[in-house]
Amino acid sequence: MLVLNFTPFPELKTPRLLLRKLEKTDANEMFFLRSNENVLRYLGKEPAKTIAEVEEFISKINKAADENESILWGITFLSDPSVVIGTICLWNIRKENYRSEIGYLLHPDHWRKGIMKEAINSVTDYGFSVLGLHSIEALLSPENIASSSVLESTGFVKEAHLKESFYFNGEFSDTAIYSRLK
Repeated sequence: MLVLNFTPFPELKTPRLLLRKLEKTDANEMFFLRSNENVLRYLGKEPAKTIAEVEEFISKINKAADENESILWGITFLSDPSVVIGTICLWNIRKENYRSEIGYLLHPDHWRKGIMKEAINSVTDYGFSVLGLHSIEALLSPENIASSSVLESTGFVKEAHLKESFYFNGEFSDTAIYSRLK
């Protein structure tokens, strides 16, 4: 069975990015990301209503990393690591199956610049080479063409299309499942 250890917190670097642990000082940027309707458009999540709610989220995800359950990185530029422009995580980790789900979001000012592709490649490399995962999956709205494209550009393959499998705000929506093997 897979054994996880996120201590010390693993910072990941790419040519442009630093993926780092979120801090309470990131609450304003995180509030934007978790309350902006464009960012949340395909996520099926209620928008954050207060900074305190986001601070609680930061504490919760850092606790999950401390307990080796899941890990979420704040995406920053190497040139300015104090400003979080997005997040990426490995969560819903099924240790007995060596499988994890990847999730991510990015500030709209940084869409279509290759940033998420860079972050996904870094996190999947970490998942396979350091954690020992065998496969990583992504669940998303089939309408999210940008996310489908970035996943395919990083080696993920569409495995399934589930009809009306997700219920949010009084509506059923489809789910696309993408996966990448080690």
